[in-house]
Amino acid sequence: MNKPYSRHGVIQVREKWTCPYCNRPCTVGDQDVSILGSEPVFINDKYGWYVGKFTVITCPTPGCEKQTMFATVYTWQPGVGHQNTPLYSFNLIPESNAKPFPDYIPQQLRDDYTEACSIKTKSPKASATLCRRCLQGMIRDFWKIKGKRLYDEIQELREKIDGDSWEAIDSVRAVGNIGAHMEADVDLIIDVEEGEADLLIGLIETLFEEWYVAKHVREERMANVANLAATKKAARQAISQTTA
Repeated sequence: MNKPYSRHGVIQVREKWTCPYCNRPCTVGDQDVSILGSEPVFINDKYGWYVGKFTVITCPTPGCEKQTMFATVYTWQPGVGHQNTPLYSFNLIPESNAKPFPDYIPQQLRDDYTEACSIKTKSPKASATLCRRCLQGMIRDFWKIKGKRLYDEIQELREKIDGDSWEAIDSVRAVGNIGAHMEADVDLIIDVEEGEADLLIGLIETLFEEWYVAKHVREERMANVANLAATKKAARQAISQTTA
């Protein structure tokens, strides 16, 4: 029977890491990381030896301090004494690498994005379909563009955003099967590789930041300036009335 073990001190040099819960860049060291693993197991003559490893990272950010855990299965060579080639890797806690986004982004869009991340490995084609639906939802919600096809909506979007952003959106159509079908119904299921799903997920994250988050930050700043001006104006009026 395999005997689990745990040990600290895995990360000898402090490394940068972004917590999937609070989305804050952190510096983690050996006090934040633990490794739980098993003794090597001989599978058969064809596959040889395997060894499993669970990595647990505790977020060092005060107020968060949540744990992230992922599992990796490696090949193992007798006599070498350590794992060799990673074969499989799984997110355990949280189940996906979806980033947390603020609630002023519509819930449906965040749900589609989160689900696309969670099923990326199991079903890349379903993940890509959710990303395309999320992309169309953003265009319709943020830019109030609604056409018969996603392709038509992207074309209309061209005059409303900067060239770099539009090129990034339009270039996705040139990626394998996604490129052949992106102008069609967003509910169409097609064969997609995991790398292509990753590309779409990255695009969704970028557009969340550039459209919704940037707009929210700008509106907050403008509101703060307007509030400051109103406060100063009220103060001047109060002084004038007192003087009078």
